[in-house]
Amino acid sequence: MNRRDMVLAAGVATAWGFNFLVIEWGMDGIPPLLFVAIRFAVVAAFVVIVPRPAASWRTIVGVGTFMSLGQFGLLYTALALGLQPGLAALLLQAQAMFTIVLAAAVLRERPTVGQGVGTSVGVIGLAVVAVGRGGHAPALAVALALAAALSWAVGNVISRGAGGTAGRGRLGALSLTVWSALVVPVPALALSFAIEGPAAIGAGLGAFGVQAVLSTVYTAGVCTLAGYAVFNGLLARNPSAAVVPWVLLAPVVAMTAAAVLLGQIPAPAEIVGGVLLVAGVFATTVTIAPVARWGSRRRRMPLPAATASGKTPAH
Repeated sequence: MNRRDMVLAAGVATAWGFNFLVIEWGMDGIPPLLFVAIRFAVVAAFVVIVPRPAASWRTIVGVGTFMSLGQFGLLYTALALGLQPGLAALLLQAQAMFTIVLAAAVLRERPTVGQGVGTSVGVIGLAVVAVGRGGHAPALAVALALAAALSWAVGNVISRGAGGTAGRGRLGALSLTVWSALVVPVPALALSFAIEGPAAIGAGLGAFGVQAVLSTVYTAGVCTLAGYAVFNGLLARNPSAAVVPWVLLAPVVAMTAAAVLLGQIPAPAEIVGGVLLVAGVFATTVTIAPVARWGSRRRRMPLPAATASGKTPAH
């Protein structure tokens, strides 16, 4: 990568890291599932100008259900329950390990030695984070964040199972993100009515002011639309292994920003576990050597973060 592309990659990762703080800031007084529905309604509106991805409707619906509705419905709820943005960004990195395990079980793709080691290190780091969170985060919120990571991993496997077509097309991952967003608003709103209740929805709509609008513009416009446009350009000009690791800056930015701006200082165990988790994810991300499909032809294990599905943290 040249210097310009490195600056762009760092800029996108920084924007995605700040996204966790912006979500929490904008959700003040607004039920989380309602906020998810509004965010993805804005993203879905761009189907009028973004061409459909080279993927079946089954894949588009699957990606929208798990990567968008499942991941962000659970994540927003975890943040609403008191999970710190920095810790949320870190816990979502567990999707890399979940993706490898699910791909091995469902698609029969054998991990490389490097991916196996990276997954083991990441799991240890995740356990250290969970045990040493120091009472700063409710256990339920942590569990929901991990469930969000698992939902994201399921979406990765759906995309991979489609033969990689989901992320192709003229605009690649951006088109998949926009079109799969069509799946989100109505189910998210229905869940909001069922779980949060009509009274909370009415109060949330009444509280939807400038703060919530700016948050939605940032999450939907800057992080999703602009972020993917830049990131896809980087992937088009550079090897995936040179681009994808930059995504790991996102949790670092989120945790640093939360500490500086919100005074949310991570516990020592969270720092140690976070370092192990990010190191493990890095190892699984940069390991791109071909691996053997059990009893069949040789295949490559999908990169967990962006190359297999087009999805990246806090898109």
